[in-house]
Amino acid sequence: MIERLPEAAQDRILEHLREYLDDLQDEIEWDKTFEKTRAQLAAAARRAKQEIAAGQAKPLDLDEL
Repeated sequence: MIERLPEAAQDRILEHLREYLDDLQDEIEWDKTFEKTRAQLAAAARRAKQEIAAGQAKPLDLDEL
């Protein structure tokens, strides 16, 4: 089907497919990285909740960054 299109259209389709596949590969890598750190992120969230409950946390002041 694509072969019947003009060459310029084929090139555009090919470029879009390459971009899509690159984005998909990035998402797969992100998912793998996130999965590897899921336990660490959950532990950090628990610590943050504990610190908030104990009054050891203060609101983030973006001007201090």
